[in-house]
Amino acid sequence: MMSIIIRKISKEDNAAIAKVIRDVLIEHNVPKVGTAYADVSLDCMFETYNQPNAAYFVVEKDGRVIGGAGAAPLENGPVDTCELQKMYFLVEARGLGVGSQMIAKCLNTAVAFGFAQCYLETMPYMEAAQKLYLKNGFEYLDAPMGDTGHSSCQVWMLAPLSPKGE
Repeated sequence: MMSIIIRKISKEDNAAIAKVIRDVLIEHNVPKVGTAYADVSLDCMFETYNQPNAAYFVVEKDGRVIGGAGAAPLENGPVDTCELQKMYFLVEARGLGVGSQMIAKCLNTAVAFGFAQCYLETMPYMEAAQKLYLKNGFEYLDAPMGDTGHSSCQVWMLAPLSPKGE
């Protein structure tokens, strides 16, 4: 029986989620410079997201981390804007609806933190991810927001957030 759980990251997940993210980036031939691959936070995700108005969640299948995503304030962006960050899944996590569940979890958390909109960046050839983002309320932007340090990510998207029931 397959058991999939979405839960907040723990310190013990640091190495596993760093490996997942790097493996997915390598799978998609993403440049190692100007992307999440080079982020210093990759090896200390628990500590990075153990901050005010930030949260990171992992997807666990049968006790093994197979993906994750988080929301945190957009670096040098509008104060009402968060960023959907480091959303990556191994092949075995794809096609199960986990991406939509994870986006919902992150966006609901962002609303609880008081954010009004959510920004993200991705690569042009990550078309499946873009379809998922569009389906979940994101729209394309003509220019980047904030200062993520991800100069190789040339697709920028933004979604308005509203409290539940609105």
